[in-house]
Amino acid sequence: MTAKKSAASAKKSTAAGKAATARTAAAAQAGKTAPAEIHLAQNPDADELLGRSPLAALVGMLLDQQVPMEWAFTGPYTIAERLGRDDLDAHEIAAYDPEAFTELFKTKPAVHRYPGSMAQRVQQLCQYLVDEYDGDATALWSEVKDGKELLARLKALPGYGEQKAKIFVAVLGKRYGVTPKGWREAAGSYGDKDSYRSAADITGPESLAKVRAFKQEAKAAAKAAKAAK
Repeated sequence: MTAKKSAASAKKSTAAGKAATARTAAAAQAGKTAPAEIHLAQNPDADELLGRSPLAALVGMLLDQQVPMEWAFTGPYTIAERLGRDDLDAHEIAAYDPEAFTELFKTKPAVHRYPGSMAQRVQQLCQYLVDEYDGDATALWSEVKDGKELLARLKALPGYGEQKAKIFVAVLGKRYGVTPKGWREAAGSYGDKDSYRSAADITGPESLAKVRAFKQEAKAAAKAAKAAK
C-alpha cells in the first residue's frame, strides 16, 4: 500500500470512526441495546460486549464455525479493540477497506482460523445489514410477528445457513429475552428447555463443558453411522 493510499485510508478511517461513535451513542440513547448476561467467550470483556451489542452477537455467531466457541465469540471484541472502538458498527465495517480489514483479522492472535474468508463474510454480513436494516442489527427481530419470520430473516443473512439461524433464534430467546410467538418451534431442538446443545445453552464453564460433550457425542455418532453404511 502506498504512503498516499495509507494516508487516505487513515483519514477515511478517522471520519468513519467519528460517525460510528455517534451512531453507537444514538442507539444507546434510543434504548436499542439491552444488556444481557452472556458467557459465550468465557472472557469478561468479550462477554460484556456480547451482552450489550446485538451486532457483536451476530458476528460472533457467524464466526462460530471450525474454531472453538470461545475463540469465535471473542472475535467481536478483538475486532472492536483493533478498530479502536467500544462497539461494532455495521456502516463502518461494511465501508472498511477489504485488504485492511483482512489484515486486522490476520494480526496475531488471529480473529479466526481462516481470517481471509471470515473477514470477507463479516463485511458481507454488515453490508447486508446496512442495505436492508440501515445497519441496525436489532431491526432483524424488533418487529417480527413470530418465530417463523425471525428464522426466515436470519436465514437470509450472508453466512447464516438454516442450522446457524436456528441456533441464533435459540440464543436470542434463551439469553437475550427475544421471544416472539413460536420462537422455540422455530429454533427446533435448539429451543428445548434444559438442554445443552448449543451456544444458546451456555451460562458458564459447566454448561459449556456439557455443550461441548454433546457436540462430541453427536459428531462421533454421525461418524459411526456413516461408517456403517
